[in-house]
Order: sequence, then C-alpha cells, then structure tokens
Amino acid sequence: MRRGYFLVFLAASLWGTLGIFATYIYRFGVDSFTMVFWRVLFALIILGTYISLSLRESPFTRERLWFYALYGLIGVFAFYTLYFYTVKVSSVGFAVLLVYTAPAFSVILGRLIFHEPLSKEKLVALFLVLIGVILVAGNVDFGVSTVAFLTGIGTGFTYALYSVLAKFGVRKERPERVLFMTLLFGLIFLTPFSKFSVPFGAIPYLLGLAFFPTFLGYVLYNHALKEVEVSRASIVATVEPVVAIVMAFFLFGEKLTFIQLVGGTLIICASIIVHMGKRGETQT
Repeated sequence: MRRGYFLVFLAASLWGTLGIFATYIYRFGVDSFTMVFWRVLFALIILGTYISLSLRESPFTRERLWFYALYGLIGVFAFYTLYFYTVKVSSVGFAVLLVYTAPAFSVILGRLIFHEPLSKEKLVALFLVLIGVILVAGNVDFGVSTVAFLTGIGTGFTYALYSVLAKFGVRKERPERVLFMTLLFGLIFLTPFSKFSVPFGAIPYLLGLAFFPTFLGYVLYNHALKEVEVSRASIVATVEPVVAIVMAFFLFGEKLTFIQLVGGTLIICASIIVHMGKRGETQT
C-alpha cells in the first residue's frame, strides 16, 4: 500500500511540470489545442513503443472499445477543453482552483461507486486540501462569469471521473494498455480542433511534455490505482500545484508568497493524514 501512495506522489510531481513545459511551448506561439494534440500524439508513440518492446504485447485491443471511447472523451478531450476554456474566460489561478475541487468529487464518487469508507481523516484532509489550494492559487479573480464557474466545476468533475474510469480500466487490463487506448480515442476527438504545424524549436519541449507528465505520470498513477482508493489518490495528487509553484519559483523567478507556502504546507499535511489514516486502518 505504501508503494501505491509513493506512485501517486511521483505522478503528481510529474504533472506539476506541465505548466513549466507549457510556458516554454507557448513562447513559440503554439495554441492550447495544438499543444495537447502533439502531447498526446508523442505520448502514444512513446507508450506504444514501450508496450511493444518491453512488455512484448500489442498496445491495441478490440475489447471494451466503447469504454475507451468514453474514457478518452471525458479524461482527455472534455477535461482539457473545459480547463483551457476556463483559463480563457477567467484566469489561470481560478481554473487551477476549480480543478482541485476534484478530490471532493472523488470522495463522493468513491463512496457511491466503489463503496469506499467516508472516514473522519478523509474529511479533515479534504478540508485542508480545499483551503490549501485556495491559498496556493494566489491572486485569484473571483469576479468571473457564471459560464466560467460552471466550466471550472466541470473541469474538476471530469478530473475526478478520470480516476474513477481508470479504476475500472486497470481491473481487467494492464495500466499501460488502458492509457494507450484512452489517449488514442482522446487524440481522435482532439484532431478536428488542432493545427498540425508547430515550430521546430517547440518539438523538444513537446517531447518532454509527452514523456514526463503524460506517459510517465499517467502510467505511474494508473498503477497506483491498483492499490489505492480513488478518494485517497485524488487527495494525495493535490501536491501537483505545490510542485508547480516551487518549480516556477526556481526556473522563472515567479513570486512565492508566504500565503502560498502555508497553502502548500496544508496540502502536504492532508496527504500525510490520508496515508497515516490508511496505515492505522490496516494495523487495526
């Protein structure tokens, strides 16, 4: 079980590099949909090669295609469409804040679908996460439209649904193949909205974006869901914005305020509470 939490932490840390790669890629004038398209395409190539050479299997499967189509539609296309639209009509801080309503949805969905216990320690951790994310988000503009609020909440909900669908997927299939088929259908849905030409200088950053936060991050997370409850994994994964702001501080000199440090501390404390709570249940 401890291994599962460690994998979630590693995955979330890798997801924290997403904004770093995106910052470099945006400097080349690449739009959001095109960036996500190439991110998914390169990740598919890397993942397909890994499955074929290391696991000696075909990355494709004809089973449960409806499931992977639904997974790709929600976990790849809908999530990123809602996220980038929320950024467009509000602000990055507001979008990030509502993405991390996902743990609340995950606790509810985990209870309804997987009958995961709604323990006191989960509720305390969830409260710390929500307060911590508000502080980490920094100068968030709350004077936004109803549409921005609804699309932001939709982002958090689809993010939570990703974990739920992954939990179903890894029950009967390798996590690597589940991810491959999900990304494949996500790519199909993204294609009509993407431009296919990108500057040559952006390619190394797109490859890094595809390998670290996409291929490696999601493979680790899907493996973790074999051992960790959806609700607990979602709470631990909120270390992602903490990693992001710390890396932005060192790489780009972005301001790191005392309030953000307090928020990051609350998020990390929530992760520790979730882990220690599970250890206590196991010992009991």
